[in-house]
Amino acid sequence: MVEKICRRYTVSGRVQGVFFRASTASMAHRLGVKGRASNTSDGKVVVLALGGAQAVEQLGEWLRQGPPSARVDEVQVSEEQAQDWAHLADFRTA
Repeated sequence: MVEKICRRYTVSGRVQGVFFRASTASMAHRLGVKGRASNTSDGKVVVLALGGAQAVEQLGEWLRQGPPSARVDEVQVSEEQAQDWAHLADFRTA
């Protein structure tokens, strides 16, 4: 059984209005990661990612580049308690 981890990524740069959340959801689905991506009022995107360590790491690496139309300036990462988010059934955007 794969141990699940959960991380919160806060991505800044040109990440709103460039299909960042939709592209993140697509990548998360491919990797089997659950969670969500949402815009913040200050122009960032927050991604909560829950899944196997390798898959979450791969998503985190992808977030540092984002889709072609984005410009990622910074990604802040924090650990979350996986059991607090175990109820997530898939990856969604908000």
